[in-house]
Amino acid sequence: MKEVIRIEHLNKVYATGAVEVHALKDVNLTICEGEYVAIMGQSGSGKSTLMNILGCMDRKISGSYYLEGIDVAKQGENELSRIRNQKIGFVFQAFQLIPRTSAMKNVEIPMIYAGVSGEKRKKRAQQLLEKVGLGARCHHLPNELSGGQKQRVAIARALANDPAILLADEPTGNLDTAASHEIMDFFTKLNEEGATVIVVTHEEDIAAYTKRIIRFQDGCIISDTGRRETLC
Repeated sequence: MKEVIRIEHLNKVYATGAVEVHALKDVNLTICEGEYVAIMGQSGSGKSTLMNILGCMDRKISGSYYLEGIDVAKQGENELSRIRNQKIGFVFQAFQLIPRTSAMKNVEIPMIYAGVSGEKRKKRAQQLLEKVGLGARCHHLPNELSGGQKQRVAIARALANDPAILLADEPTGNLDTAASHEIMDFFTKLNEEGATVIVVTHEEDIAAYTKRIIRFQDGCIISDTGRRETLC
């Protein structure tokens, strides 16, 4: 398996007036293709800051972040946008679907930015919605779907450009227990099919679905369990 993410001596400091907050402190981390990882920690532990860095939404760091061998800090804004669009599939707690746009059109959006032709976009979007069990609801608007169905549309959208990693930020935070387990079962299935899945969560029962749990506290990794050292 190849290395997908490598972080070396990563530090992140926020300046709030005269006070400096060390959100991440000398973090070193490697994630390989096909891993299923939970990043855990309470509020203020650094997990959300790490998520923003992994998602290439924050480059103001010291240290290094390589995504599939690309040094993210050295990329221009246009290249960074391309990386976010094509190498990272985002799944958010609040779904982030466009309200007045059908499920199919929501799934097509990343492919529009990637320059995929209309016919190929529609075919791919239909296939992905069928994959998440919503083929019959492809023309429904988000307000016509349940929370769990909205999140499945968001997962289909995240898969649109066949990304290197799926990055899910508290993906069950707005769902009831049954829908939460449904979504995590689906992430498990995707991982079994070869997807690299990273779930940021503070819930133990959600993290238990994954194969590797990385725990943060006060900006540091305090434990990393389940990693197979020979994976990459």
